Amino acid sequence: MNIQIIQAKSALHKLKPGRLPFPYDLNIYRGCMHKCIYCYALYSHKYMESDDYYETIFVKENIAEVLDKELSKIKEKGTINLGGVCDSYQPLEKKFELMRDVLAVLIKHKWPTNISTKSALILRDLDLWKQLSEVASVNIAFTVTTTNDDIAKQIESGASSSTSRLEAASIIKKETSATVGIHLMPIIPYITDHKESLHTLYKFAYDHDFDYIMPGMMYLRGQTRKVFFQNIRQTHPHLYDKLNRMYQDREYKNEYRTHLYKYIGQLQKQYPLTYAAKNTHKQEKLF
Repeated sequence: MNIQIIQAKSALHKLKPGRLPFPYDLNIYRGCMHKCIYCYALYSHKYMESDDYYETIFVKENIAEVLDKELSKIKEKGTINLGGVCDSYQPLEKKFELMRDVLAVLIKHKWPTNISTKSALILRDLDLWKQLSEVASVNIAFTVTTTNDDIAKQIESGASSSTSRLEAASIIKKETSATVGIHLMPIIPYITDHKESLHTLYKFAYDHDFDYIMPGMMYLRGQTRKVFFQNIRQTHPHLYDKLNRMYQDREYKNEYRTHLYKYIGQLQKQYPLTYAAKNTHKQEKLF
């Protein structure tokens, strides 16, 4: 593991309007130790002049200080998404504790915030998330691709178990005023698409009063496609040809998608949850 401590010159990344449901992205790290084989953010390391997204992690040591200065100058409060190209609560956060300082700044400015994580480490900062959710709009999502912890370990080897993520989500829902949801994505054909797992997730979310579940089938592009199939060849060799066909044959893929979302539609009727959090991206005028 190669850990690089760096000094950030800026904190917020302004997103193009309409691309995502929030105007700002904030990454306190670059690179991620969760090692998800389907990670869409692998491309981002080229901007750090590195090609080892999983093993070379850049730590923005001064990120909270820079963020504080930037928020003081913004005239409209637009939701900040924490971790567009990394997980803010990846294992290194246990050591560096950057999130506690960042949350203190967000509380100070009463800033609307969105986060998606695969880590139960977020519970360490439960006190701060509770404070922030009382003064600003907060959405906390947990990415859960499967309820099978063994499968999750194969495809997200550095992340918390699915069981612990769901437990953390239920605690945050009880203890804070944040909206809480599940990012059921990516759904990987033949690996995480088992009906029993999907049903269990929807039932758990409904029974624990979560606000939404956002499902999404896996898409593969660029370097992500290469890394994914390299891993599948090692962990699920019997599925390699089927998955390869799935992501080369558009008609075959569309037929699969139709059947998948038909079943998800049935689950949403049985457990009426919305597709996404509401009102986490509206801008608030400061002056």
